Amino acid sequence: MTALPEATNAAYDFVGIGLGPFNLGLACLTEPIAELNGVFLESKPDFEWHAGMFLDGAHLQTPFMSDLVTLADPTSPYSFLNYLKEKGRLYSFYIRENFYPLRVEYDDYCRWAANQLSSVRFSTTVTEVTYDDGDGLYAVRTAAGEEFRARHLVLGTGTPPYVPEACQGLGGDFIHNSRYLEHRAELQRKESITLVGSGQSAAEIYYDLLSEIDVHGYRLNWVTRSPRFFPLEYTKLTLEMTSPEYIDYFHALPERTRHRLTTEQKGLFKGIDGDLINEIFDLLYQKNLGGPVPTRLLTNSSLNGVTYENGTYTLSLRQEEQEKDYELSSQGLVLATGYRYAEPEFLAPVRDRLRYDSQGRHDIARNYAIDVTGRGIFLQNAGVHTHSITSPDLGMGAYRNAYIIRELLGTEYYPVEKTIAFQEFAV
Repeated sequence: MTALPEATNAAYDFVGIGLGPFNLGLACLTEPIAELNGVFLESKPDFEWHAGMFLDGAHLQTPFMSDLVTLADPTSPYSFLNYLKEKGRLYSFYIRENFYPLRVEYDDYCRWAANQLSSVRFSTTVTEVTYDDGDGLYAVRTAAGEEFRARHLVLGTGTPPYVPEACQGLGGDFIHNSRYLEHRAELQRKESITLVGSGQSAAEIYYDLLSEIDVHGYRLNWVTRSPRFFPLEYTKLTLEMTSPEYIDYFHALPERTRHRLTTEQKGLFKGIDGDLINEIFDLLYQKNLGGPVPTRLLTNSSLNGVTYENGTYTLSLRQEEQEKDYELSSQGLVLATGYRYAEPEFLAPVRDRLRYDSQGRHDIARNYAIDVTGRGIFLQNAGVHTHSITSPDLGMGAYRNAYIIRELLGTEYYPVEKTIAFQEFAV
């Protein structure tokens, strides 16, 4: 990829804002394309991906082929296998016979890739995006007073941690799971800890805290509004829903149908690894041999309110199936409540150029564009309501980027698959 001089009168083909795995993958895939010049701006000083959840043994829920580039370009020098080769771990990974990279390993792989790219600029905070009708260019301004002008934008700012309404403005030292590791020791000094959430992160934290419950002597509660601890659906015909055909099918459905399916399909990408569920049971069984374990697992319980006083949280909960309200007190509170997309404030000056649906969410076109022209501003990983479970799926990142690159170039550089599934989704 050709990089232009950083000057206000120079125009890039595109500016990527934010550098999570998806925009990093785009940076890797555009690096060898001479016909494209672009730059990626990231506010953090270095690549960082969920560092607060680098628990021992925690691994991705997708295989190594869902790396930054392989499913678009298996020959790319930025592949996970090439990373292993350069680090001297390729044979060890082969002998390990486990296709799922460790989470800390995947983060290191992404750092390795980012450090080789000429188009990436860290410690660069975007403050405003405007549009010039005269030259048809977007102007991206930074906190340092720089300006980058481009014909296209690719937004990869990610999904920030979600704090439930009941906990917003709440005092005390409660944490979101994204900051778990840095606060774990402090948590374990408390008399009681309550964990709220239902997905993989909640399960990993529960297992971690349960492992040392007898060492520190705290009481441990796990509260979820789900009716049970759902395993991640990972059968092969279900995995075909991460396919071009399913995106075509889902995107063409009426908005009200997609809105309903967005809720119904959460278990397909927010469930818990089945092996981890079994490991939690086995650990409970083992610890229970020495007497009752001071822990509670509470399902069907929605969080309706929280108060904080004298170092103690009081959770107001409702058992949905029994329709009964109850309370739970705890000194420590961990919210494993996931992440939700929030439109960046820097887009405010160009909101009139963006499309929205009836729910106020971005109306994302099939080609991942969200602007009125249909090919000016592209959005990464915020389209579960338009592109279903493929939106957050690491394995579909390379596919989406190949699609966006085709839109940027006006021609296909990486082959974009159209049909891979055995099953038919539409009549």
